[in-house]
Amino acid sequence: MTAPAVPRTPTGAPVRLHLSESPYGPSPHALRAAHAAVDDTGTYPDPTRTAPAQAVAELLGVRPDRIAVANGSDELVLLTALCLGDPRRPGVTTAGTFPGYRICLENVRRGCREVPVDDVSALADAFADAGVAYVCNPHNPTGGTLDRAAFDLLVERAAATRTPLVVDEAYLDFAPPGTPQVLDYLDTGAPLLALRTFSKAHGLAGLRIGYAVGGAELVGRLRAVQGSMPFSVNRAAQAAAVAALADRGHLERVRQNNAAARERFRADLAARGRRALPSVTNFLAVPVPDSARAERLLESDHGILVRDAGRFGLHGHLRVSVGEPADLARLLDALDVVAPVTG
Repeated sequence: MTAPAVPRTPTGAPVRLHLSESPYGPSPHALRAAHAAVDDTGTYPDPTRTAPAQAVAELLGVRPDRIAVANGSDELVLLTALCLGDPRRPGVTTAGTFPGYRICLENVRRGCREVPVDDVSALADAFADAGVAYVCNPHNPTGGTLDRAAFDLLVERAAATRTPLVVDEAYLDFAPPGTPQVLDYLDTGAPLLALRTFSKAHGLAGLRIGYAVGGAELVGRLRAVQGSMPFSVNRAAQAAAVAALADRGHLERVRQNNAAARERFRADLAARGRRALPSVTNFLAVPVPDSARAERLLESDHGILVRDAGRFGLHGHLRVSVGEPADLARLLDALDVVAPVTG
């Protein structure tokens, strides 16, 4: 049976399901704080980022010297590649993951070694010859998480080798309680650093702000390198982040709504004979025969943007944001055209 044609998106912006953006938007308090901060655009923002760093520290129950605030977690990835660990040794990460780690390591001339994404033992073994190690948890682009035993192993190996372990926790706000995180291990003495962002669950992607939490020594190195670009976090972003952290109710509603919407989307996929990888995030990785072709046709023929996870090394999967219900329904119809289920 031939799948019905899906009409092209009406003239205007395409459907955005490619960047894990929040359909719920930011806290109203964060928006008001950002708008008020714009009134002082003629003056530079605080180069020490004191207000957001203090707000994060109070929320997490750590000292402010364990927090570094930056222009999104992307800046933090670059800073860690620049200044952490032994610069004479390459960094190590997994294949099939967020490519920013490799890109930054290569651009700062350290180089990058990749091990299989599903082999935690191989990653831990590689610490001995690495200058710095990166792992994504929850994982991008699959949406899964490390279990406690795997996280324990990585922390133990970081402690034994003194190789800094950088854990990208951009999607941790969506994960269920008990998901392993760097905060659980800060008192072990291992060289650990977590990278977090306000772009996902907090809905502040357009303002670009994130933070690192870790040992005071590692954070101090990040802050020292930040001195080369002291005003990288703008005034509106700093104000919005402080207000967003204070609005715990908004964050909890986003978590609950996202979890429910994610499982509805999974069920809708299953109803059409499709599956998705297990995920605790705000996206699903959906298998298709040719993910590059599907990404291209969804955009060109249907005005729908998704991410070919082959760009990350996860070939044959589309990473799809859990967006508005109408947008997801439109995607499902378009998928039946560009990548019909067979067998």
